[in-house]
Amino acid sequence: MHVMIIGGAGMVGAKLARALAEAGRIGGDRIDRMTLVDVVTPQIEAREGIEIALREADLSDPKVAECLVSLRPDVIYHLAAIVSGEAESDFDKGYRINLDGTRHLFDMIRQAHDADGYCPRVIFTSSIAIFGTPFPDSIPDEYFRTPLTSYGTQKAISELLLEDYTRRGFFDGLALRLPTICIRPGRPNLAASGFFSNILREPLAGKEAVLPVPDSVRHWHSSPRTVVRNLVMAGGMDFGALGHRRSITLPGLSATVAEQIEALREVAGDAAVGLIRQEPDETIARIVGGWPERFEATRGRELGFIADRSFREIIEVHLEDELGTTIEAYRAAQG
Repeated sequence: MHVMIIGGAGMVGAKLARALAEAGRIGGDRIDRMTLVDVVTPQIEAREGIEIALREADLSDPKVAECLVSLRPDVIYHLAAIVSGEAESDFDKGYRINLDGTRHLFDMIRQAHDADGYCPRVIFTSSIAIFGTPFPDSIPDEYFRTPLTSYGTQKAISELLLEDYTRRGFFDGLALRLPTICIRPGRPNLAASGFFSNILREPLAGKEAVLPVPDSVRHWHSSPRTVVRNLVMAGGMDFGALGHRRSITLPGLSATVAEQIEALREVAGDAAVGLIRQEPDETIARIVGGWPERFEATRGRELGFIADRSFREIIEVHLEDELGTTIEAYRAAQG
């Protein structure tokens, strides 16, 4: 089986590539080829028995999509996108990358299908930003798409395209609406949701962090480890059982910023919490204020997708996966 990950240099893409390479399989099928694609060259260690190709390419160029589809991957994970804050501040760039790039990919697959019957499995990472206010306290699976940002609009349109191309038989598609990923490793990015990670990651490293919204803000979260597990599981699912409803909201953890901070206090103490500085940002508050707080995610749970149980668990995952330590060892090192 040939697996392609578009966005393979990003945080989720890189972790997904490692997880698939380590497993060596998707469902019952052995992986013998992997192609990782991104605007910068992806990195991954060589794996015995798997041929790995690394490509530096920009999907917003139609010729790139044509080249990638010519490789005839069996499973395509389409993770590539620019983040919410950047898509909002640069309208043209957001639509060029988040929507046009997706359309180019889907259309090249359609043309290949018409030419020789090619019909891959396509897993597209969407977002809970496709929902906007007003909405109920807990959003059901049947709730309609009402995005209030350009990023959310681009993801919503892409979901509809995926569902229509799947209905027409051009490919077998699934869109997974990811919760906000927390704690993201590395440096802060331009995502409007970035502060959810920053206020935990930076204090855990002894650095200051800015909180741009009130601590009463509630949101829907998932650790990187859980998101990757769900993506791997999706690759081996029987899509035929999904019918025409091919966009699924993944389970997550609903928590307030105050609950995040209390979990940080429990793990790292008052000194770490003291590194968080409140600095209101009206633009971020406006964007986040239009995002949902919790979902029923009944369908996702019934299909076997999982969620983190607490923010303490999310912090524990960060310490283990990014810092190579445990809560107990971290506390001991802090004195």
